[in-house]
Order: sequence, then C-alpha cells, then structure tokens
Amino acid sequence: MYKSFYNLKRNPFEITPDPFFLFPTRRHNEALAALYYGVRRHKGFVVMTGEVGTGKTLLVRCLLQLLNQSDVAYAYIFNSRLSPIEFLQYVAGDFGLAVGGKNKSELLLELSNFVISRHRKKQTTVLVVDEAHHVSTEVLEEIRLLTNLETANEKLLQILLVGQPELDEKLDSVELRQLKQRVALRSQLQPLDLEETRGYILRRLHLAGENSEVPALFPPDAIVRIHRHSRGIPRLINTVCENALITAYARQSRSVTPDIIEDIATDFRLNVLHQPKVETVGNEDGDARRAAKTLLLLHDYLQKLQTSQGEPRAAAATGIGKHEPYI
Repeated sequence: MYKSFYNLKRNPFEITPDPFFLFPTRRHNEALAALYYGVRRHKGFVVMTGEVGTGKTLLVRCLLQLLNQSDVAYAYIFNSRLSPIEFLQYVAGDFGLAVGGKNKSELLLELSNFVISRHRKKQTTVLVVDEAHHVSTEVLEEIRLLTNLETANEKLLQILLVGQPELDEKLDSVELRQLKQRVALRSQLQPLDLEETRGYILRRLHLAGENSEVPALFPPDAIVRIHRHSRGIPRLINTVCENALITAYARQSRSVTPDIIEDIATDFRLNVLHQPKVETVGNEDGDARRAAKTLLLLHDYLQKLQTSQGEPRAAAATGIGKHEPYI
C-alpha cells in the first residue's frame, strides 16, 4: 500500500522471520556461529535461548539455509507440546521414515539405523527443537538418550534446543542434570540497544529499496521513541515501524514523526507492563473462615450493647465505657 509512495520494492518490516533481513549484531553473529560450529563439528547438544521476539527462529532459518546441502538432513520440531511417543513419531516422520503402526522400540530402532547409515556415508543428521522451553521433562530425557548414538570422537545426532529463558531454568533442574552436562555450546540473544535499533531499521529500509536521496523515513527522534516502546525487541520494532509507515502514508507524510510512534504505542498498549502476580500468604480458606467468625462475634457484641439496660445509646453505639474484645 505504501511501497510506491516511499519508493520501496518490498515491505521492510514484516514480522515473519525472513533470513534476507538478518541484522547481524555481535550477539546474533556469535549465536549463529555457535549453532553452525556445533552442527559441523558434531558436538551433540547446542542450546540457544532468548526472550520472545529477539530473533531465535530467524537464526535457526539462517542456519538451515547454510546447511542446505546434500550431506545434511534435519528434522524441525516447531510444536513441542508432544508426548514422548508423539515426539518420536514426529521426528521419524520428518526424516522421511515410515512411522505407521510402530511402537516406541520400533521407532527408536528406525531412527538409530537411519542416523548410523548416514554417518557411515559421512553425512550429518540434525534435530532442531524450537520452543524447547515447552518440552516436558520426559521428552527432554528421550532427546538426551538419542545422543547415546556416538563414536569415540563425535556424536552421530546433532540436537539444537532453542527456546525462551525458561529453558535455561528447566535445564538447571535436578531431573535434567545429565542433559545439562552434555550441552557443548550455549548462546543467548538479547534485545537491541539504541544504536543497534537504529542500524536495524536503516538496514531493513535499505534492503527493501529505500532511495537514499529521499529524506529519512525514520528521523532520529522517532527511532528513540521506537526503541523506548519496543524495548529493543526486533519483533516489536517491526510491528511499530510497519504500522507507523501505514499511518504516515494515510497522512501523506514523507517521514514518520514521533507523535505517530506514540499513537502506535498507545494503540498496541506497549506502555502496559505486566505486573507479577502477588501471591497471598497463608491459607485463603482459613482466612475466610476467620473473617466470617470475627464478623459474627462483632454482630453478637453489638446486639448485646443495644439490649443492655441503663447504658446511653451513644455509648452503646461507640462502645465507650465497655471492655471490648480486640478484633
């Protein structure tokens, strides 16, 4: 809609993880290098974590493009809410193996034969588990056991676990200490700082075909607002910038002004921060019972005051001159 108005050849801020638009910050380069090295050197387990929207899936897709050669086969698990048997069926099916009617032991035998056969041909086999923070402890144990396929020098199956910071917490648990010890490489993605946000926006505009002779679509003060409201998270940067371009086009403005960014942030409630839930201390049922009992005692006490003879009504109402129980 706005591409011709701003001399763009394609939409620069789509939220889909397109490797074409990779902005290689130092942390992203290090993470991609760790993934690539772990697979090519047959290190076994590699873990990458990062907050929502920081580019984890994008890096995985970049890696798979780099590995898209005849000697690499991979299974990509993007829905990790599976039981152990469903997980094995999914993995075997994604590798192109027949899974119909097979029990767990038969699936494991099929997978092991497949991986060993590829290793004998000097070929690499990779299992990518995205959203791995949702994987159950039971499935993670099945994944760990798959890495028992090894020689004296290297692992036969390369496994990439990709997820949010909760994955790190899960791997720190006592139940998964054996898996944690097998992790060969780890990397963590962080949100972009202000300068990285500026470079990210300008690079996307450049790749989308922005004419350098046209005044900057996103002036410095607008970029400052974008970074503030997005907190440097690439997915949110894309959302804000895409909607800002639509709004600017509707106003026939040649650049995105700070007030447009503020309007977008308000519309998307980016200034609303989720507060942690405050846990109540004690037994709620017990507290309710004690409160009800106290109210009954108070009711009985006030009735006795009103029926007491010879006591002024004001005193009865206020309790003055009586020895009230502490409530």
